[in-house]
Amino acid sequence: MKFFTDYINLVLIAVVLISGVLLLWPTLVRRGRGGVTPAEAIQLINRRNAAVIDVRPAAEYSQGHLPAARNFALAELQAKIGQIAKNKGNPVLLICQTGQQSQKASRTLSEAGYAEVHVLQGGLDAWQKAGMPVVKQGAAK
Repeated sequence: MKFFTDYINLVLIAVVLISGVLLLWPTLVRRGRGGVTPAEAIQLINRRNAAVIDVRPAAEYSQGHLPAARNFALAELQAKIGQIAKNKGNPVLLICQTGQQSQKASRTLSEAGYAEVHVLQGGLDAWQKAGMPVVKQGAAK
């Protein structure tokens, strides 16, 4: 009991606890945002019929996108939020080029009441690196 009453020991325990939380923080934040790998994205699309939303501008979208993706640019997402999915309980998969813009869109959809919002980690770049198909001007590539 004397160990816990010593001021120096309490400071050391606090430092250890804070260090542990800081080391785990990136993992906890990533898990909370619902980031998925390309393989997990395929499962969401095929098994759970996730709505795939590409939040890049229309010009980038036309240069290549996921086969099932619909385009709602990040700038117009708030105005068209009701068109994303018929049921807000169904999963939504957000995609951009690198995953950064999708994080912003994820917050917008969560605030609008969508229960299950996922972000493709690494975005379209990660999708292509994994060798997954991309639709470009009506043809799969």
